[in-house]
Amino acid sequence: MLIGEFRHTIDVKKRLALPAKFRKELGETVIITRGLDNCLVVYPEKEWVTVSDKLGKLPSGQIEARGFARIMLAGAMAVELDKLGRILVPDYLKNYANLVKNVVVCGLNNRLEIWDAENWDVYRKKVEGEIGDMAGKLKELGI
Repeated sequence: MLIGEFRHTIDVKKRLALPAKFRKELGETVIITRGLDNCLVVYPEKEWVTVSDKLGKLPSGQIEARGFARIMLAGAMAVELDKLGRILVPDYLKNYANLVKNVVVCGLNNRLEIWDAENWDVYRKKVEGEIGDMAGKLKELGI
């Protein structure tokens, strides 16, 4: 299970070390793509197969589905972890998420999110202030 919040840095060669506790579960190759709220998402290959299959089945006649699938699938790239557990973050994804140096890697069960550290801190504080309202809405979904 991929859970937890870890602070790391991207080096000058655009490499990011993924947390050691995640590496075994992630495997040697991961898929990185655009995420929601201007973060990046990292999937283990086996999880990406499931996600990409669902994206591929979205109705192409619906503008929102078509746009979402395009952004997620076209933005995806398979990257290998090096011997030190680092991945190379492509420029277009680095720019999308406004990643400069300090980042936060969040484990979200079946995937990771990579955030610019300042953006994460702002987002986290905002959501923490709304957690009660969110819990009430999620109760309606049986959570």
